[in-house]
Amino acid sequence: MKKQLLAEMLMGFAILGGFPPYVAAQATGQSATAAQGKSLYARLGGYDALVAVSKDFIGRLATDPQLSRFFVGLNDASKARVEAHVIDFLCVATGGPCIYTGQDMKTAHTGLHITEADWSASAAHLTETLNKFNVPQKEQNEVMSAISGLKGDIVGR
Repeated sequence: MKKQLLAEMLMGFAILGGFPPYVAAQATGQSATAAQGKSLYARLGGYDALVAVSKDFIGRLATDPQLSRFFVGLNDASKARVEAHVIDFLCVATGGPCIYTGQDMKTAHTGLHITEADWSASAAHLTETLNKFNVPQKEQNEVMSAISGLKGDIVGR
């Protein structure tokens, strides 16, 4: 159960790092300037973009020797449930239309003993994922700012 909750937190990083605003703008026929006035959720590309990016990010975390311990023992159904919670959490956090029904971050991460080093490694993987999907620096800064606000509820619990 504890490993599953950490996996939710780690996958959460992924979802915030969707596609750059111009992708959403191109898909809707708008200019990039018009896309900039939208929510972070919309500028990142919406739900499908959050899902796609989360898969890349989680793949990085699950294969990192330092972080893979948080994914050991999860069967496919458990992984899918964790992913769904993270997607919904980040969808809401970025201004999307989802409903999050999971635990608050403090409760979800208590007892997991996430270290500063774990946090830093996760942040580095998030940056790699954001760069892979060519997320502009403005949105990267917003994503990282949102994540930084959760650190006190996640690290050292």
